[in-house]
Amino acid sequence: MQPHTGMSNHQNRDVTINIRAHQRQRDLIDRAAESLGKNRSDFMLEVACREAEAVLLDRRLFMLDDEKFQEFMTLLDAPPSVNANLRTLLTTKAPWEQGAKA
Repeated sequence: MQPHTGMSNHQNRDVTINIRAHQRQRDLIDRAAESLGKNRSDFMLEVACREAEAVLLDRRLFMLDDEKFQEFMTLLDAPPSVNANLRTLLTTKAPWEQGAKA
């Protein structure tokens, strides 16, 4: 599975990330990468990006100053905007429900 970083594996990478590890950690990572047909760098980058996304998506506490909090509350209180694609999604039966009788 490709992480949702907006970058494909075919683009040149332009920064270096260096980390130190114990031999047993590197060996474990190498075995896991090999089992997926990946090299160590691709494996580590994919896993790190996936975990970073999970951490950021799992945030439950957001600290806002008074001005930003008021902006946030105004957006929450505003009526939803018209979104034809969302309306279609919410009113279309799922493929497994298509032939089902009500």
